[in-house]
Amino acid sequence: MPVITLVERIDALLPQTQCGQCSHSGCRPYAEALADGRDPINRCPPGGDAGIRALAELLGRDVIPFAADGPQPKPRALAVIREDSCIGCTLCIQACPVDAIVGAAKQMHTVIAAECTGCELCLAPCPVDCIDLVPVADPADGEREQVMARAAQARIRYQRRLARKERDQADKAKRLAERAAVASAAPNAPATAPAAVPAAPAAAVDKNELIRKAMERAAAMRAAREQADKDKA
Repeated sequence: MPVITLVERIDALLPQTQCGQCSHSGCRPYAEALADGRDPINRCPPGGDAGIRALAELLGRDVIPFAADGPQPKPRALAVIREDSCIGCTLCIQACPVDAIVGAAKQMHTVIAAECTGCELCLAPCPVDCIDLVPVADPADGEREQVMARAAQARIRYQRRLARKERDQADKAKRLAERAAVASAAPNAPATAPAAVPAAPAAAVDKNELIRKAMERAAAMRAAREQADKDKA
């Protein structure tokens, strides 16, 4: 029978939005930081106060409020693309951690509402600012049972996305290696032909860097909105 690690038990209590509000790249890295005692339990706004209580009980820590100068819990809002303004750049698709956005290059994109976690990571990369956030109307949306039910679904979609990206990178590397092999076997083949092989990892790094920068921009935009809300108050 497989042993469930502390990291896995913590990760099971997190909402799996992969939003980065905890200052980590996703829920699993935050779970690892909690297991190591490196982070406090109040850095997951999507988990709400109930999430803090659940983590406190598991880890034997005191319940603490969200930091006044940090991200605060708020009602979930879903991303909606104004399709008449979408230019089909695919940047939002690359940023979505659960593949909740569908579309193709230079074609209109749309958000699958049932799969959107409200992470807001798609906002910053959009060059035409055609993505809006629409609050969820269900008053029970933030209840712990619903949060955990969505987390189970989001975890599956996130893991499938990671697996797909790994397959795509492996397939691309294989194709480039085959082309390099054919080129090197051909008469008068240039000596530098095999140098094309590293292109796959480089492409992967470029996409990862794009997503990282998108997460940073999303965090900056979120902080600006929160500061504006505080100034209004």
